[in-house]
Amino acid sequence: MNEISKKILEGNIRTASHLIRNIEDKMPETDEIMKEIFKVKGNSHVIGLTGAPGAGKSTLTDEIITAFRKKNNTIGVLAVDPTSPFTGGAILGDRIRMMSHASDKDVFVRSLATRGATGGLSKAVGEAIYILEAMGKDKVIVETCGVGQQEVDIIDHAQTVVVVLVPGMGDEVQAIKAGLMEIADIFVINKADRDGADKLYRELINMISMSSKKSDSNLWEIPVLRIGNFKEPKKFSEEVEKLCNKIEEHYEYLYQNKLLSTKIRQKTKAEFKEALWAKILEPILNNLIEENKMESMIDKLTNKETDPYTLAEEVAKQYLI
Repeated sequence: MNEISKKILEGNIRTASHLIRNIEDKMPETDEIMKEIFKVKGNSHVIGLTGAPGAGKSTLTDEIITAFRKKNNTIGVLAVDPTSPFTGGAILGDRIRMMSHASDKDVFVRSLATRGATGGLSKAVGEAIYILEAMGKDKVIVETCGVGQQEVDIIDHAQTVVVVLVPGMGDEVQAIKAGLMEIADIFVINKADRDGADKLYRELINMISMSSKKSDSNLWEIPVLRIGNFKEPKKFSEEVEKLCNKIEEHYEYLYQNKLLSTKIRQKTKAEFKEALWAKILEPILNNLIEENKMESMIDKLTNKETDPYTLAEEVAKQYLI
């Protein structure tokens, strides 16, 4: 086994951080390492935390770490941030609010950049999850940079998806209708001391009652939890602990109903598609750019001299047939 792979299995934080950075930078040598790590069977509970920017996800994640550490769970956190247009790196960097756990050897926090990923997740997230699983983390928390109509691909990576909403941000129900109802295993109304929290709670309960997810009495019933102001630390801590208990209850539900394998298969399928993209489509796009063909193709399309379907067929014939 590769020396780097061995260090990952030993839980070496510096090696893991370096490897994730190389994956983000698309260093070719990472492929051989990931081939070894992929074969390591992990038992991590992968938790997705998603919601609009400003919903308080980072503060919530920080307290979730604290709650799970009280249970002696080891934690890995992947905080997916918007990409800097200048450096290609994560704008926010490692989350300041989570730095209280920096001295805890059983907590690993790493920021990743979206790098243009349309689903609010970096393409490197899937591989980073495998790294944290190989390190033996009990809980892997993936916090996305935001959520919208197409930004729901957290469901391809997480076994339990927590959707965070905040009253008074506007268009809450429209956001839910945009696809969140389909991915949420747990709803959290964060900053629930604000005006409009009761109204949002009723709307969520009504939508859940009409949801197809509740059509079978044996299926998981999506809970709606309220979490108040983090400036009231005792109450905030108690409410987040209830959330963590519900997260574990959902995992137990998946286990008891033999649904974990379905989640793992879904995750594997998504990552295989990403691997095909990286090995087939990306090299073609890069080649077109390097040979200065891309701009001329865009010019033809802009001037309506041809259409994208014809050009795509030509490229496919040239590179794939």
